[in-house]
Amino acid sequence: MKALRITADALTVISVLFVFSFGLQYLLTPAAVAPSMGFAHWPTGEAADFLSVKGARDLGSAIVLLVLLVIRERRALGWALLATALIPIGDGSLILAHGGSAAMAFGVHYATAVGVIVIGLLQLKVAKHAKATAQA
Repeated sequence: MKALRITADALTVISVLFVFSFGLQYLLTPAAVAPSMGFAHWPTGEAADFLSVKGARDLGSAIVLLVLLVIRERRALGWALLATALIPIGDGSLILAHGGSAAMAFGVHYATAVGVIVIGLLQLKVAKHAKATAQA
């Protein structure tokens, strides 16, 4: 079970770093990173300011997950990861709805959602085992 805990934690940290880095990129260099999201067209000028909202969302999500990991609230972390998976699902769905790249929607956003769901389920399994061990 120790290997599962280490795996779950390592995958959680990697996910948090990945989302945090995207958040920073969307805040610092939105025009450079935006095309990698998969939409067919991007707004320009002041309309492009919405990209900072995505950056703030990503940073906030990453920080919540990191805090739950650091304070060892594994059950809450597992559920937060499962809930957070809705973000890339929403992103991928919006890309498809607006004529963007299906390859990006499925290969990046939906694949990310699957990965986050797996990590969330791993954290829930670790939490369940820890609770059972503590009760025994």
